Amino acid sequence: MTTVRGERARGDKDTRFFGQPWELAHIFGVEMWERFSFYGMQGILLIYMYFSVADGGLGIDKGIATGIVGAYGGTVYLATILGAWLADRLLGSERVLYLSAWVIMAGHIALAVLPNVWGLGVGLILVAIGSGGLKANATAVVGTLYGPQDVRRDAGFSLFYLGINLGAFLGPLITGILQDKVGFHWAFGAAAIGMALGLIQYSFGRKQLPESAKVVANPLPRNRYAMWIGIAAAGVVLIVVLVLTGVIRADNLAGVVILVTAVSAVAFFFVIISSRQISSESRSRVVSFIPLFIVNVGFWSLYQQQFTVLTIYSDERLNRDVFGFTMPISWINSIAPIFVILLSGTFAAIWTKLGAKAPSAPVKFSLGAMIMGLAFLLFLPWANGAPNSTPLLAIVLILFVFTVAELFISPPGLSVTTKLAPEKFHTQMVSLYFLSVALGTAIAGWLAQFYDPSNEVPYFTILGAIAIVMGLALLAATKPVLALMKGVR
Repeated sequence: MTTVRGERARGDKDTRFFGQPWELAHIFGVEMWERFSFYGMQGILLIYMYFSVADGGLGIDKGIATGIVGAYGGTVYLATILGAWLADRLLGSERVLYLSAWVIMAGHIALAVLPNVWGLGVGLILVAIGSGGLKANATAVVGTLYGPQDVRRDAGFSLFYLGINLGAFLGPLITGILQDKVGFHWAFGAAAIGMALGLIQYSFGRKQLPESAKVVANPLPRNRYAMWIGIAAAGVVLIVVLVLTGVIRADNLAGVVILVTAVSAVAFFFVIISSRQISSESRSRVVSFIPLFIVNVGFWSLYQQQFTVLTIYSDERLNRDVFGFTMPISWINSIAPIFVILLSGTFAAIWTKLGAKAPSAPVKFSLGAMIMGLAFLLFLPWANGAPNSTPLLAIVLILFVFTVAELFISPPGLSVTTKLAPEKFHTQMVSLYFLSVALGTAIAGWLAQFYDPSNEVPYFTILGAIAIVMGLALLAATKPVLALMKGVR
């Protein structure tokens, strides 16, 4: 215990990284490069699948391709639960983070060098598992850098969040231009190089991280190793059998992930709510999270269409000509991170200024859903237009509204989840939050199959209206939801 206190004390005085502990630079770097590789790859993933073989793609049907993107995105968030379990029971957060980065790099290498659908399948599985593991543990490692009384904690997390969005901004720019000029596999290779740079930098710095980052919170007893190895092996065998027998196919992959995620969420809610280890007050708070969970699913099912419908829209409908230069399709995915960087500090300052007068979590969630619905309705003035007829400024405006919606619902989401979580089920409640994102992301891919560029009005109108109605319903239910939250706002 003395060692940890000594590390904390030294950390409290260390201001070498923009006023933060120097160790933050190592996590900042690996997370920035991971987001660079993740969003760089995701920005070109859909067009890689549906572009013709002559154009360097795989020639997969668009509806199937969007479903695969949604299933992949949902699996990333499902994998955060696995990453958290490995950290808590076997390896500790720092080791899982490090190993996950290697798995991510291997996935991008597979996409870059393995041919056809083999490279796609192996690459996406590895990147999804690795990204889930890294996402689940990077935040936890950042938290170990600060003592309980260190007032720099919030600023440190803001700096960490900046790294995430810098990577998300730069990734699609680099991979987009490489895909456009020299081909998809060179672009996937750039994503692998980005992750390698993050790993090299982190490999030198990880020894400086506090020992608390490596602690296994709830070690799995040795006598239970064989049981869990058997469960994991049985799970892998089951998936292989379902694939070989045609139960799981490329055309129903999004539906499978939606079903698995929905069943998992129901199971999590049932286990927590029915537990005798929590008080009636805690149980009420968990029940209050159900409407927030549902609205969050609805929000992410629209927001994550940046990587499905918006990609197709940018390819077919958007005028990407800028002073004679045709902008690569994936560059659209670099717009939202710019707005996040510019607006996140503003939103944080507003909530701080308002203090107790700030809107409650249900109101923020309802506003986020309604603004997201409005963003979809903003596509209507240009709906059913000719190829390349939508001006670039229109998409910039729409993505600005996307970002405003995100900042109403995403940062407060994990915060309120931790506040509502019973002490005995803290990790499971955080897992529930990620399950809502996983479910919404998978639904985003499934919904995209109904998008028809020649008849866009029904698609944008119906989805936009549903989001607004969901937001209004939660807004109307604010008082009963707050009553169930038992003093949490």
